[in-house]
Amino acid sequence: MKNIEDDNMSDRISEVLEAAAHNLELRKTSSQSIARMHEEGGALAPIQLEQRRMIHREESVRQQSDAFREIRTRLLAMGGHHNFVTLVVAVSPRSGSSFVARNLAAAFAFDEAKTSLLIDCNVRYPNQHKVMGIEPARGGLIDLMDHPAIGIESIIYHTGVPHLRLIPAGKSRESSSEYFTSHRMRAVIDSLRSRYADRYIFLDGPSIKGAPDARILADLADFVVVVAGYGKDTPGAISQALSHFEPSKLAGVVFNQAP
Repeated sequence: MKNIEDDNMSDRISEVLEAAAHNLELRKTSSQSIARMHEEGGALAPIQLEQRRMIHREESVRQQSDAFREIRTRLLAMGGHHNFVTLVVAVSPRSGSSFVARNLAAAFAFDEAKTSLLIDCNVRYPNQHKVMGIEPARGGLIDLMDHPAIGIESIIYHTGVPHLRLIPAGKSRESSSEYFTSHRMRAVIDSLRSRYADRYIFLDGPSIKGAPDARILADLADFVVVVAGYGKDTPGAISQALSHFEPSKLAGVVFNQAP
């Protein structure tokens, strides 16, 4: 296993998904303003997606798209014929797990027979809606937890990527454990999964280091993808992070250079 020599860790990983830095870093573009969608659900142009650091089908980001398709293939092999919930978490902060979660969800949305839903569960530092240029005027996940009457459908937002929707975190909270351990949270996930058989759900969770939320969210997920900072997280830190999850749920480790 490249860059990893801890035998105990290798025993816990069903397969390691490695991507070199250049495969996971979308090329940077100018800081020009991103044009607003003229209508909800309108598809964004490739340049707009690149400004959001998101993959698309064009040749300019082919290497990056192929890297995420490879992870998608691995998850589909594990999941069989049923849709599933995947938690994406980083070993340590600023390792790029939100970037990986967003693009993995986009990779699933490439398949016209599937839809994907990205849920921002990093309620202390939510950023998916910011990156995607979405104004969550109707609230998000935490708002639904506090006020169930608003309904799940009201907090699902179009992203500009066909077949990909976002549930933003909503109101930021210093502590979210009580939300994620509640019966209401499990009911929300179960409802989102069962409502559409072709819907694949991705939970963008906080980093494993320093908070229990990632481990709590793993109970709601079928699979866990762990993101390690390339050249940042040590083999020991990665091994310790992996020990928090059930081996049967571990889909692998993605090495990512940039946050």
